[in-house]
Amino acid sequence: MSTNPKNPAAPADNAPAANFLRNLIDADVASGKYADRKDNLGRPLPPIITRFPPEPNGYLHIGHAKSICLNFGMARDFGGRCNMRFDDTNPTKEEQEYVDTILDSVKWLGFDWKDDTGEHLYFASDYFDKLYEMAEYLITAGHAYVDSQSAEDMAKNRGSFGEPGKNSPFRDRPAEESLDLFRRMKAGEFRDGEHILRAKIDMASPNMNMRDPAIYRIRHAHHHRTGDKWCIYPMYDYAHPIEDAIEQVSHSFCTLEFMDHRPFYDWVLERLAEGGFFQRPLPEQTEFARLNLTYAVTSKRKLRQLIDENIIDGWDDPRNSTIVGLRRRGYTPESIRLFCERAGVAKSDSWIDMGTLEGALRDDLDDKAARAIAVLRPLKLIIDNFPENLSDDCSAPVHPHHPERGQRSFPITRELWIEEEDFMETPSKGYFRLFPGNKVRLKYGYVVECTGCDKDDNGKVIAVHCSYFADSKSGTDGANNYKVKGTIHWVSAQHSLEAEVRLYDRLFTDPNPDAGGKDFKQVLNPNSKEVITAYLEHGMRAALPDDKFQFERHGYFVADRVDSTPGNPVFNRAVTLKDSWQAK
Repeated sequence: MSTNPKNPAAPADNAPAANFLRNLIDADVASGKYADRKDNLGRPLPPIITRFPPEPNGYLHIGHAKSICLNFGMARDFGGRCNMRFDDTNPTKEEQEYVDTILDSVKWLGFDWKDDTGEHLYFASDYFDKLYEMAEYLITAGHAYVDSQSAEDMAKNRGSFGEPGKNSPFRDRPAEESLDLFRRMKAGEFRDGEHILRAKIDMASPNMNMRDPAIYRIRHAHHHRTGDKWCIYPMYDYAHPIEDAIEQVSHSFCTLEFMDHRPFYDWVLERLAEGGFFQRPLPEQTEFARLNLTYAVTSKRKLRQLIDENIIDGWDDPRNSTIVGLRRRGYTPESIRLFCERAGVAKSDSWIDMGTLEGALRDDLDDKAARAIAVLRPLKLIIDNFPENLSDDCSAPVHPHHPERGQRSFPITRELWIEEEDFMETPSKGYFRLFPGNKVRLKYGYVVECTGCDKDDNGKVIAVHCSYFADSKSGTDGANNYKVKGTIHWVSAQHSLEAEVRLYDRLFTDPNPDAGGKDFKQVLNPNSKEVITAYLEHGMRAALPDDKFQFERHGYFVADRVDSTPGNPVFNRAVTLKDSWQAK
């Protein structure tokens, strides 16, 4: 969604890009479809209510960011609200840790679930009693039955896309018997899988999801919120529409894989509306294309595998596609919202290039990030005619486009660090940096002329020598007397900050690492992380965790939010200055 710089979660002055979901809401608002609704206290409801309903079984990834921006953004733009809801119906995979990180990620992205009526944070487990009550109603109304087939027989009798299913031998079980069994299931009398509650719809339906889908299963498992109160748990496809209706959601946006589930969503709500549980208009589900990002995997199972096999360093590894990983890498909430806006909303799946995400970060940080000098591949430069005990201050803007942010200063001394690539003993054609006899400008400092180099016993250059011109300092009148083609970066060897810098790159060399049944681990990028010792201008000692900088010439970097300590920041490369990525 577009943003307002004074309020990052507010819409920009220009109108948001049109899309089919926005058009749908426009039409519903214009028709008054959801107008005049009231909550349980008789207060008017907003014109639209959306929801973001993750399962707390892992960390959110970049695909979830699109859903967050879509649901919260649409509610914001239309003066509605978005409920934050956890679909915690599967106790064996869910933990409070995941609840906490999901809430933190949504807030970090700039969204909230509060309005003037209070906090709209919900859990499916809040509704377990109601879900159970409604399941009993479906049984007594003849719309559900307890099936006692084995899992193997159920699968066999379900049929296939080209073959209709077969009715369960228990499908015509009397409602009283099913109700008794269901209550005994709730009481814990049966083992996992011994019985299951199914909706009674149509085993010959061409839509496999309508062939008497399961709505409750036995699962003797401890729930992170309800403890051991329950040993039966509702299936997601049953719970989801009911949760929407209880919360009076108007627009239930789901990704395309739920399109075939929509008839069951509608079936559940229609049957319960007939039973007097809900008033019309009922929530409506609409599907949109999920976000598929190149050079990444978003499957929670595969992400967990990468962590368990120590291929990456946890959920917040900066190479990870998780929101916590992107945050640690140096991505900003604004850049991710900008990326989601650029990705758009479509009705068919497509792939978004990683370069679009990286470009959004560059566009966001270019105007924000303070500048600094860093030497990543250090080579000693000795200015032979510079007084040994002299330290001369040079200055540069904190940000070249924002003079109001002031100047930063750093000393130049006799011995400096420069980039290895800024010296060639025998220069190639078009090389304008240091080589014997050539002059260059030390950026923000003096013009120097290369006089030679020192080598070790193996012939490797270990130091470069030069002379400086004392009247050539940048910002003085004398600087105009020197015309050179090359300018190089440097830091004082005596005063610079020695720091750990992590050069992160894309985790995979294949744009679609797990497509077509490929083994995603076979296309891991061996150069996705390189840890180096770099030298930074001395003012970087004051960098705080999450502070972001443009290291001139190299890219955008962030002080690591986990490993940085006072006076000793560790830096992660967020993104290079230009999109010139290629697998190495």
